[in-house]
Formats: sequence, structure tokens, C-alpha cells
Amino acid sequence: MEENLKQKSTEVVKIAFYGPESTGKTTLAQQLADEFQSLWVPEFARDYLQKKWDATQQICQPEDLLPIAIGQIQLENEALSKANQYLFCDTNLLVTKVFSDIYYGYCDPIIASAAKDHNYDLVFLTDVDFPWEKDDLRDKPESRQESLAVFEQELIKNKTPYIKLSGNKEERLSKAINIINDLSKAKKIGFNSDDFIEIYHRKINIETLEHQFQVLRNGLPKIHIDRPAVIKDGIVTISNEEAVYHANYFDEKKKNLKLKKFVPASGAATRMFKFLNEFLQDYKPTEESINAYVNRKKNKNLSLFLVAKEKFAFHDAVLETAKTLISDFDTANKDDKDYAFIKAMLSPKHFNFASKPKGVLPFHKYDNRIATAIEEHLIECVYYATSNDKSYLHFTVSEEHKNEFETIVNDIKSKFESQNNISISVKYSFQDKATDVIAVDLKGNPFREDNNQLLFRPGGHGALIKNLDNLRADIIFIKNIDNVIQNHANEVTIYKKALAGILIQIQENTFNYLRLLDSDLVTNENLNEIVNFLASKLNVTAPDDFSKYTKESKIEYLQNILNRPIRVCGMVKNEGEPGGGPFWVRDQKGNVFLQIIEASQVDEDQLKILEKATHFNPVDLVCGTKNYQGQQFDLTQFVDKNTGFIVEKNKNGKPLKAFELPGLWNGAMAKWLTVFVEVPLITFNPVKTVNDLLKPAHQSPN
Repeated sequence: MEENLKQKSTEVVKIAFYGPESTGKTTLAQQLADEFQSLWVPEFARDYLQKKWDATQQICQPEDLLPIAIGQIQLENEALSKANQYLFCDTNLLVTKVFSDIYYGYCDPIIASAAKDHNYDLVFLTDVDFPWEKDDLRDKPESRQESLAVFEQELIKNKTPYIKLSGNKEERLSKAINIINDLSKAKKIGFNSDDFIEIYHRKINIETLEHQFQVLRNGLPKIHIDRPAVIKDGIVTISNEEAVYHANYFDEKKKNLKLKKFVPASGAATRMFKFLNEFLQDYKPTEESINAYVNRKKNKNLSLFLVAKEKFAFHDAVLETAKTLISDFDTANKDDKDYAFIKAMLSPKHFNFASKPKGVLPFHKYDNRIATAIEEHLIECVYYATSNDKSYLHFTVSEEHKNEFETIVNDIKSKFESQNNISISVKYSFQDKATDVIAVDLKGNPFREDNNQLLFRPGGHGALIKNLDNLRADIIFIKNIDNVIQNHANEVTIYKKALAGILIQIQENTFNYLRLLDSDLVTNENLNEIVNFLASKLNVTAPDDFSKYTKESKIEYLQNILNRPIRVCGMVKNEGEPGGGPFWVRDQKGNVFLQIIEASQVDEDQLKILEKATHFNPVDLVCGTKNYQGQQFDLTQFVDKNTGFIVEKNKNGKPLKAFELPGLWNGAMAKWLTVFVEVPLITFNPVKTVNDLLKPAHQSPN
């Protein structure tokens, strides 16, 4: 009997429709067979039971289910020999099994076993939002939702890959066609049905995955640097008086603008404490002194940390915990005390600093309080991102860290609101799972974990272009979570406002020119004026043969160049900090434009040009993300998808490669209109390692 319920092996992609009665399974099977010019398998039970009803006026009985099951699988196997790429099955044995469970509380073990073993490349669960159609065989329209829950639970229990289809007839068909096309693409790449379901629920575009595979197998094209951007050649300088002028201009205009401050803050502080974690792993307290370890490892960072540890804002709190780790702390030797101090800082049982986000760590010590980076950003936001007594601050965070951010914000926000007589709105967003990237093994195949599941990794901070796209503000200030200051807040504020003032002036001119280009009044003289504006203010040079363009072509070119998001980026003199810098970049068409470039993006033969850079990118940006008609740009349309980074990592002892998305202020903003402005070094105070907190900018002057 079991032989009659076996599926034939096949290369045909089998799609099954599964769900309660009167949920559109037959309609979809027919429509899709027509769409893909293939076959569909009807429901054997319908003809079988209709004949029984017509002959005896009797409905289905338990003894009918085995003949129905055998008849269904025979229809399916017969159709396989005639189908082309796809076979659409109106039902399957799992429907029979669930039907038996619902109506009789029991299912023949032969049917249940076959239903569990049957495989389909994809199962569509049809929702009960489809209109009920009564006939001789259907009943229980009042319990459709309960039936759907039973059907879905059976899929979950069997670990069957499925997608629920809802909506009207047209919506379902459109969704199904797109899903089936994506399934075929996924299979060609090397994914199985379970992989595809995971990809689908992550909302990752298949074409995006195809691009990632291509990049990981073939590499990324290197960026061609033409020359460094320097003062008077790509970087604008402003005097203190000019900075004040631009800041005042911003203050005059901001009452008509919605301002927001955007702070990427997702990552943990692992690198910040790297040398201390290495110490805990490598130090042998019973065999050597800490001084011997420092000499053995040449770890000068550890020496500095221990000598100056009382200057850290977290010192007193950590010390109290360290005292509990040694039975007689006061009489213990210095090495034991220092070792206990570092253990208290980094142990998951205690402060666990290296696993926390930088934003929640104690950065600064004031006379009456300890301040985190979150608090300092809140203060800055009040200073320069407030208009009409409203201030908006947005953090991108990891989901597991959101509560820690909220706790700190809720503890201090009302105080700042009352002190400044404003309202402060603090929002959070997470990196979209749809921006996660696939990992591959060293042969270029999808990397699989021990349970055979795919490995996806966060796509890097370039993924945050989607978070930025959702902010919906007129002016957006961007600054990294660790770039805060304890002193000189007024100077930081002036230059941040100055960048915004420059942006607004550029934006006003750009918008006026775009409106002129839209009108019938534009003259050749106007066009030449716009070309000069592009060259002098936006570092964009028209093509050599621009003068030969027709007037219509000139207008089209200028509209395309001008109608883009705008960013004004602060640049500081290069002091040897790691990270990207400003350069003139030449594309494949010979166009030269400004971009922020990382060393990993260029060939070795261009490193000499890289070394000539005079300035560094401190991630001090002010952005305009709306067009001249007041509509939000789709920022994802201005990403250079041919940029990014290939990283080599290790998972459970197995090497892997993964693609990281173009950096937020690198390739993700590559097609923006860009202006680089030199700002004072005092405005740049990153905390890359814990010892950076010992620098004057992070210490009280008292």
C-alpha cells in the first residue's frame, strides 16, 4: 500500500497549495500553470467525493481517505512526466492528513507517514481572507480561522518550507509569480528551499544576493584616486569670523526647518578594550609580574592605562567591585589589585564593558555626575539641533542594547528639557535584517553552520543608509557615538552650525537653479551660470563637449547633476588616525569627483597618493535629503553598488568571506553632491581605545 503513495523523483520544481477549503488553491494552481505554461494537478478528492454525493448523498468517511490519497499521488506522478520546469499541485497529502485530524480526530498511519515524507520545493499556505464559496462538499465556514491555525501548525511541526499568501485574487497571483521567479533564481545560485524561505522572511532581494556572490567570487573593482583633496583643491577653509557668519545664517533659517541629529551607535565596544582583553587571556599571574608581561608583549597601552586609571570616569565604581574579588584587598600587592580591577571591568559577571555599546559607558567625570556618550550627544543636540523649541535625536542601536539606551535617556532627558525650556524627542532604529549579507566558504559556496543553516552577517554601517532614509527631516546632523567632548562644547557647536549654514546656502542656490531649469525662462546665459556654480561651489566640472550639447540636453544634464542629496562634511588635518580621507576620484567615464576613501578601496600602486592626504574624515556631516520640491530622496538610489569591502572572518574554526556594504559616508553617499570644509581638530575627539579617554578633550580641566 505504501508503494502507491510514493512520490517520483524529479528535477521539476513542485509547488503545492495547502490550506483550508475555499481558500483559492485551485484558482491559483490554474493561474500559475497558465502563467508559466506548465501543468497543474487537480484535487482528486473533489471528483471522488462529488461522485459519491451525487450517487448516495453521502459525504466523506474515514474509509474514503486512503483511496483519495492514492488517487492524488497518482495524478501528481503522472503529471510529472508531462510538466516542464514547474508542476503546480492544487493540494497534497498533508491537506488530507489535517482534514482527517480535524474531522475524525485520527489519521491512518500510512497517510500520516506519507504526508510527512512528501517533499515540495515550496508550499503556499492559502489564507482564509478569500471569499467563502458554498457547494455540496464544503461546510464549517464559521471556523475558518481555527482551521487555518491547525493547518499552519502542521507545517511548522513538519518543518515544511512555506509562505502564506493573503489578499485578493490579483494580489495573490502577483505575489506568487514574484516568489516563484525568485525561488528559481535562488536555486540557480545554490540555495535549497529552506534557504529560500529564510531569505524570503529576511526580505533580502535575490538580485542583491546574486551581486554579493559575484563580488565575493570576482572581487570588487578598485577605486581610482586622481589626487588627494587639499585646501583650495576640494577642501574649503573658513575663518573663525566666517564660521560665526555661517552659524548665524543657520540660526536665522532654522525656525522654518525640522532638524535631526543621527548617531550610529550599533556596535559593541570590543575594540575599545582589545588590549585589556588580550591581557586577561595571556597574563600568567602565578608566573610573572604585570611589568614582565608588559615587556614580553611590548604593551605600552596597558602601562598607560594602569598608571592613569584613577582618571577614568568609571574608576571608583569598578574599584568597589574589584575589592570584592580579593579577600584582603587593602593588603594585596599592586599586581593583584590591578588584575582584579581589569577583571571587574571586563567580566560578564560584573561591568562587562567590552560587550556593551560605547554609548552607555561612563566617558566623562564632572563635579556632580558621571556622563555617558549618550548624555553628551543629548547635550550637543540641544545646542545645535533645536528649532522652534524642539530637538530630535536618533540613535541606531542593536536590539539587545535598546533598553540600556532608553534607561539612560529617560533618566536625564527631563532635566535637559526643563533647563533649556524645550522638548526633546529621542528615537531608535535597528539595522534592517534585509541588509544582512551572505557569507561564503573559500570556494565561493554559501557558508553553512553545523546545523546546515546559512550564515548571514550584518552588512556594516553602510546598511544604515536605510535608517537615514527614514528620518524625514530638512537638515540632518551626523556624528559618531564616540566623537564627543567634555570641554569646548561651544566651539563644537559653532562649527556644526557653520556646516549647516553652508549647506542651507548651497541648497537654496541649487533649488533656485532647479526651479529655473523647470521653467520656460531658462537662457543660455543661465545655463553657463549654473555650470560655473557647479564648478566653483560643488566641485563638479561639466563634460569637455558640454558646449556642443543641445539646449535640451544641457538642461537634462544639469537637472540630473543638481537634483541629488547634499552633504557638507567637516574635515580635520590628518593626525594619523585610522580611517578614510577626502580624495578626488576618477570613474570609468573619466569624470572626477570628490569622495571619502578608505585604504582598502585602492590598489597598492595608489597607496603613495593615499599617503599624500592632508586631511581626515571625522564623520562630521550635515545632510540635506529632500529635493527642491520638498520630497524625500530615495537615498538608496545614490549608492555606488560597485564599492564596498570584502572581509575574511572565521566561524567555529572555519574560514569564511563576506561582503560589507559601501560605507555610510563612503560608497553609500558616493553620488551625493559633496562639499568638504576644514574644521578645527578640537571638534574631533573619537574614543577608539579606552586610553583615548585620557586625552584633554575627555578630562575635566580642574
